[in-house]
Formats: sequence, structure tokens, C-alpha cells
Amino acid sequence: QVHLMESGGGSVQAGGSLRLSCTASTITSRANCIGWFREAPGKDLEGVALIEFSANSIYYADVVRGRFTASKDSAKNTAYLQMNNLSLEDTSMYYCALLVGRYCLQERLRKASDFTYWGEGTQVTVFS
Repeated sequence: QVHLMESGGGSVQAGGSLRLSCTASTITSRANCIGWFREAPGKDLEGVALIEFSANSIYYADVVRGRFTASKDSAKNTAYLQMNNLSLEDTSMYYCALLVGRYCLQERLRKASDFTYWGEGTQVTVFS
């Protein structure tokens, strides 16, 4: 069993920045994909970024590319999502999720069901 803990959410004015963190209790497999997903009220769960824990693959959804940056500190079992130039449309509950034993692929941004472990989420609210 793997536990994921997100942090770093909050309220920020449009144009501002936040950095989310996701720490996994354990990483044992060679292949691990961390996914960042978000869900706004009344909308479907949306994948925004994927980052491979043991490799250098990173994928972004078009809606965040150029504004969001995924990174990791493998020694700390922690992934980060730096979010810049936030807009009102970025207001959502943000979740990190872990897929064990499989590598990240661009298509997994649309396949949240592939991910086994999920954090409880952290709220990001962008105001004007």
C-alpha cells in the first residue's frame, strides 16, 4: 500500500503562482508514473501532467503546457507541480496519483483509471 500526500494548494490571484508537492510513502518499483489530475465542480477529472519517477519523461496537457512544470526529487519520493500564470479556469481540486510498474505515456493523461494510488487532493482557488 502506498500513501500519497499532497500539499501546496491555496488561494492566489490570477497571474500568480503556486507549487504543489506530492510525497509517496514508498517507491519500490523501477517504473513509476506520477500523475497530476484536477477536478473542478461540475467537470470531469482532467489530467494535467505526468512525470516518470525513475526516468526523464514528462507530459503535459495542452491547456497547461508552458505554464505548469512538473519535477521530482527521487531521493525524497516527492513530485512537484509548479503552476505559473494561473487563471480562473485553473481553480480545481488537484490530485496526485501513482501508477506502479508502468511508465508514463502521453495517453495516460486521459486514463486516470490506470492509476492505482491517489492522494486526498489539495484545493487551488484562483481569484480575479
